[in-house]
Amino acid sequence: MKVSINQDQKENSVFAEIHCRDITDEVSRLERHIRNFESFIPAKCDGESVSISYGDILYIESVDKKTFVYTETKVCTTEKRLYELEEMLDPGDFFRCSKSMIIHLNKVTNLKPEITRNILATLSNGEVVIVSRRYAMQLKALLGIKN
Repeated sequence: MKVSINQDQKENSVFAEIHCRDITDEVSRLERHIRNFESFIPAKCDGESVSISYGDILYIESVDKKTFVYTETKVCTTEKRLYELEEMLDPGDFFRCSKSMIIHLNKVTNLKPEITRNILATLSNGEVVIVSRRYAMQLKALLGIKN
């Protein structure tokens, strides 16, 4: 893949264009990344309102009817329910890994199958989360992993 940046003094905004022979899964995924580049989730951290970029999210978890958004450096709460966030987020980048958690697939560095058919997913910050066996087959299919 070639990448180039053209600076144009006449252009008032950033313009991204993808040139390709065929629209492959990789090209479609790149398009989604570009479109979601400036997408945010409204949240509160330490009583302060913040906007968390989709790209900064490691995972989102629902505990005791509260929804937490985890990044590398902070844990914030959001008023949105897990199912609402799941609808907002790109299914190619975010995956419902259990009844109470959504993980950012781009932040997963390692997957380890367990004898219980669960999968342990290690995230970029070293934290390990569980992909429940109910969702394990979907994850394998999404990532193209054969049994």
